Amino acid sequence: MTTALRILAVALLAAVAGCTSGGEAASSCAGVVTFENRDYLPTEKTGFTVGERLGTATIAECDDTPGDPGVTIAEGTTGAYAVDGVDPAEAIAVGDSPGEAILMDLHR
Repeated sequence: MTTALRILAVALLAAVAGCTSGGEAASSCAGVVTFENRDYLPTEKTGFTVGERLGTATIAECDDTPGDPGVTIAEGTTGAYAVDGVDPAEAIAVGDSPGEAILMDLHR
């Protein structure tokens, strides 16, 4: 599984499993990548164009569901790419290659 797909899969699993008993969403680290001291999360937006490689993003270690090793991700790295027409301080694309990159929005 590519790095980008792994980020999305873990983010989706955590979204499904990451609720408290009161029905409120629990805090989640799933899918977080860090680039230039900014955190980004996967977005559902489509129709973007991957630009030049900016460097390397860090995939945060995450265990949102202790006791369930199937949704734990280890710290890692992946390529960080510009998104045409978008300031990298607002969004980047990440993945093992430009063709596999997924869009990530700044986490506020």
